[in-house]
Amino acid sequence: MTAGRELVDIRSRVDPEVTAAMTASTVDFHGLGPETLAEVREATARRQHRPADPTAPVVHTDVPIGGEPATTVRVHRRREASGPAPAIFWIHGGGYVMGEAAGDDGRFDQWCDQLGVVGVSAAYRLSPEASYPAPLDDCLAGFEWMMAHTDELGIDRDRVGIGGRSAGGGLAAGLVLLLRDRGRRDVRFQILIHPMLDDRMDTESARWDDPMWPPPANRFGWRAYLGPLADGDVPAYAAAARAVDLRGLPPTYLSVGGLDAFSDSVLAYASRLRHAGVSTDLHVFADVPHGFDSLAPATSVARRANAALDGWLLARLERLTAGSES
Repeated sequence: MTAGRELVDIRSRVDPEVTAAMTASTVDFHGLGPETLAEVREATARRQHRPADPTAPVVHTDVPIGGEPATTVRVHRRREASGPAPAIFWIHGGGYVMGEAAGDDGRFDQWCDQLGVVGVSAAYRLSPEASYPAPLDDCLAGFEWMMAHTDELGIDRDRVGIGGRSAGGGLAAGLVLLLRDRGRRDVRFQILIHPMLDDRMDTESARWDDPMWPPPANRFGWRAYLGPLADGDVPAYAAAARAVDLRGLPPTYLSVGGLDAFSDSVLAYASRLRHAGVSTDLHVFADVPHGFDSLAPATSVARRANAALDGWLLARLERLTAGSES
């Protein structure tokens, strides 16, 4: 991993609306490390917390799924849902070291209500307490549980996708690779939102002092997740950018901010997917850093980003419903 190199300051180039949101934010990841992790986790959880609304049209339920150690998933469904419906298995972000499944309730309030999907969110173990492959194993267990309970959940097995943002996007990419290599054909699309794909941090954008996820935080997240593998042979299931063969993956949506430290690795992954014959949609949003869409959801750029994703997802589900996807 890159260390000791000069950081490139990009703050002056950030969209003014997003800059205002960053100024108001109470979470700063520049000091993220072992000594501050508990404090940052608490601050992040406070920002993501949403009080339950018993009258809301979408219900969010934590479901134990067993396993060793036992884990849970968070199921999102319309209160008046009738199946079979398309489903999205979703993996939350947080640099592999923080975050929770409930942080994506807002996303599924919209998707379940407007698109009629069933959502299942992974509640995976966090690093460094649990390093690779434990978090990916938890995601795999959650996905397998969802596929084993499609009738109960009202899910159409032919309209299932996997997605995630940031570290969740990295886990989603690794999970889709793993399922492909096991001969599974039931993942019909993947959604990777500014995904954390490459532990090597050897691109130009990886040197940028991304104000939302700077290189020291990125390095800490990767080392926490990879554990003993951090200085050795890192498998593609842990860092999808290391995958040699991307053929046979499902249609893919990727998005990233133009000032995101991950932008070079995301663009490279998108290019390799296209060259491997994978239907690939890539969206780069100018002048914004990592996580801009969740940090400042009311900004014009975040609204454009969310509209682009919603439009792609709606079109993908319509094609699957019509049977025009192989």
